[in-house]
Amino acid sequence: MTKQPITVAYGDGIGPEIMDATLRIIQAAGAAIETEVIEIGEKVYLGGNSAGIAPEAWESLRRTKVFLKAPITTPQGGGFKSLNVTTRKVLGLYANVRPCISYHPYVKTKHPIMDVVIVRENEEDLYAGIEHQQTDEVVQCLKIMSKPGSEKIVRYAFEYARAYGRKKVTCFTKDNIMKMTDGMFHKMFDEVGKEYPDIEQEHWIIDIGAAKLADTPEIFDVIVMPNLYGDILSDVAAQITGSVGLAGSANIGETCAMFEAIHGSAPRRAGQNLANPSGLLLGAVQMLVHIGQADVAEKVHNAWLKTLEDGVHTYDIFKEGTSVEKVGTREFADAVIARLGQKPASLPAADYSQAKSATFNIKVTPTVPAKKELVGVDVFLHYADRDANKLGELVKNFKAGNMELSMITNRGVKVWPNGFPETFCTDHWRLRYKSETYQPSSYSDVIQLLTAIHQAGFDIIKTENLVTMNGEAMFSAGQGQ
Repeated sequence: MTKQPITVAYGDGIGPEIMDATLRIIQAAGAAIETEVIEIGEKVYLGGNSAGIAPEAWESLRRTKVFLKAPITTPQGGGFKSLNVTTRKVLGLYANVRPCISYHPYVKTKHPIMDVVIVRENEEDLYAGIEHQQTDEVVQCLKIMSKPGSEKIVRYAFEYARAYGRKKVTCFTKDNIMKMTDGMFHKMFDEVGKEYPDIEQEHWIIDIGAAKLADTPEIFDVIVMPNLYGDILSDVAAQITGSVGLAGSANIGETCAMFEAIHGSAPRRAGQNLANPSGLLLGAVQMLVHIGQADVAEKVHNAWLKTLEDGVHTYDIFKEGTSVEKVGTREFADAVIARLGQKPASLPAADYSQAKSATFNIKVTPTVPAKKELVGVDVFLHYADRDANKLGELVKNFKAGNMELSMITNRGVKVWPNGFPETFCTDHWRLRYKSETYQPSSYSDVIQLLTAIHQAGFDIIKTENLVTMNGEAMFSAGQGQ
C-alpha cells in the first residue's frame, strides 16, 4: 500500500507523550502513513508569531491535507489567536465531528447507554472573532452566520448519519430569541432534511435540548449545532460518557482534515508518564477511516476497547473494583499493541467494514439574488447620559429622505418612545431611522443623516443599514417594540 503522507504536531504539555503513544499503536497495527513533523504552539507563540504556526508548517498542511495534532498551550494574555480556530477557518474545516460513547461498566458514568455523535459547525457564529470595545461600558461580538455555511454542516450531518447507519438527526438552536441567525440554521435543517426521508428528524431549543442531553442522552443519535453550542455541548457529552479524556475529534473540510483529542495540553501532567492517550488515539482512528484505511482503524479501535475491558487503565479512569491494573502512558500503549487483532467480549466491537471516507460530496444550493432595498439605518451612539427621553428629544428631529426616528433601544430594549423608567441603560444607544411603511431611501440619505447627527456633536460608533429583500424586512424588531 502506498503510504499516506500526514502532518504531525507533537504539541505542548502532555502532547509529545500521547502523540508518541498514538503513533506507536497505529503503526504497529499497520497504518500506511508517512509523517511530516511541524512545530506549533507555545514555542512558536513566544517566538513572536501571534498565530502559533509558522509559514512552512502551512506548506506541509496544504501538501499532505491530513493533520494529526496533539493539544497545544496558548500563552495567557491578549494578542494570541486560537490556533485551533485559525486552522479550522484557514483550511476550510467546516465540520467538527465528535463521537461521545459510554464504556460502562469499565469507565464510570451515570449514562451506561449513550452513543451520540455531535456534528458542530466549525467556522462561523460567534467564533468569527469579530469584537470591538464600543463605549466605556459596552463591548460587542458579532454573530456571523451564512446560508452556505449552515447548509454545508446540516447536509454533512445527514450524510454522516446515512453513511454510518445512524437513524436520527437532531438540530439544536436558540431561534426563539435569535430569529434571524439561528432561525436561518433551523430553516436550512428543515429544508435539507426533506432530501433525507429515511432519517428521523427533530429540532430542540438549545436550553431544553442541553438539559435532555445531560439527563437522557440515549434519546439522541446525531446532533447538529452552530459553532458555540456545539463546542460547549460536545464537551458536556464527552464528560458524561465518563471522561473528556477519552474523546477524539475530526475536523473535516472539502480538501483538508485535522484530527485531535478534545482535551487540552494539561501542562501540570507533562513529562510524568501519566496522561491517557485515548482521546488522540480515537482521533487517529477517525483519521484512518478518512484516509481509506478502515481495516487498520477497526483493528486499533477494537484493541483499545479490549484494553479497557481488561481493566488496564490510566490514572484518570482507574477505579478500585473495576480496574485491574493502573498504568502510565507508555504502558497503556504497550497494552493496546499487545491486543491488536483481538476484539472486546462485552463492549460492542468496532466495525468499519462499511465505513466510507469522512469526506462527502457536500453540495451547496445556489443563492438566488433578491431584490434588495435600503429602507433605513440603525445609528449607534456613545452617549453617557442614561436618560432615554432626553436623548430622544435631542435626536427626534433629524430626518433624511424617507427616514425619521422610529425608536431608541439600549442593549436591544426599546426605551423611547414610551420606555419604562425601570429599564437600566448603559452608554450604548441604537437610534432606528426608517419610514413606517419601509419606503426606500438612498445611501446619500444615510450620509446626510449621519452628517447632521455628527455635526450636532454626537459620537457615532457604527451604523447598520436596514434593508428589505423581496419586500420582507431583514432586521429584527426591538425588544418591547
